[in-house]
Amino acid sequence: MVSYARSPFVPADREHDMAEIVQPVIRQALDACGLDRDHIDFFASGSHDFYEGRTFSYIESLDAVGAWPPISESHVEMDAAWAFAEAWAWLQLGEGTTALVYGIGRSSLAADLDQVMPAQLDPYLLAPLRPHRDALAGLQARALLDAGLISEPQLAEVVSRYRADVSMASPYLASPLRAHDIAPPGDAAAVLILAEGDTARRLAARPAWVRGLDHRIETHYPGVRDLTCSASTRRAAARAAEMAGFAAADVEVAELHTEYSYQEPLLVSALGLEKAAVNPSGGPLAGRPATATGLIRIGEAARRIMDGSEEKALAHATNGPALQHNLVCLLAGEPR
Repeated sequence: MVSYARSPFVPADREHDMAEIVQPVIRQALDACGLDRDHIDFFASGSHDFYEGRTFSYIESLDAVGAWPPISESHVEMDAAWAFAEAWAWLQLGEGTTALVYGIGRSSLAADLDQVMPAQLDPYLLAPLRPHRDALAGLQARALLDAGLISEPQLAEVVSRYRADVSMASPYLASPLRAHDIAPPGDAAAVLILAEGDTARRLAARPAWVRGLDHRIETHYPGVRDLTCSASTRRAAARAAEMAGFAAADVEVAELHTEYSYQEPLLVSALGLEKAAVNPSGGPLAGRPATATGLIRIGEAARRIMDGSEEKALAHATNGPALQHNLVCLLAGEPR
């Protein structure tokens, strides 16, 4: 990675369309590494039609990218961290030398998120039950609490590191989760630029190298999963470590995609991160722009490498209910 930019998180942006939100962030990322739009070989993006309330909504964002002359472009209907994984694989295959990845999170557009979130569930058995947006997370948090792996005061302490509105007197929204345990939805955009080998060294004084990346998925059905652990996170981290030559436990900083307070201790345990600084950027508990949140985790971890703060970093992204799908990316600077 040679460049990263993001817009500030806001609870709602009603003044700008998708292209207007992402265009200045793309320009900032390109200017930071001295590239022009014509120098990018591949564009990849992530967004969610259900938040936008229309099909093929990402087409609007191409007004910011510029689709003429014809470009090589791809899109994922999920968090843009998976667009990043696609772009990284594309470069590994030798298809080009540069790629630009962007995510546009517009959680605020949904009039009723309880109508949106069940759409990602199994359409035959789970979606017809129409669980509210935080119900399955509450089930996972309850499983951890009953197993003695977390406590409510511990969850409050996690949130207090990112927000000031912690109140143990507030009512439960999905027991044992209270309002402060749930990341507030909102809007933001993020852009990452990747380059291969010598091109990366030319574009950045200190590139953040992707040493290992893997993602794993678990079954749709939470009733047949062990909700007290995250098997897919462990497997993704193990495979990424094989590629990188170092493990998650060796990193100095980790950016975790934690949309609920209970997910931080669960992921810290699954990844063995007891020695790493977790979410120094503020993390998703301070604001969650859906479909850009995971990409921001990768960008913030890369930033710590590129500015020389750290030598090794980890980024995590998740998609689906109750940590169903997890991506782990291990980053490092140039060997010294």
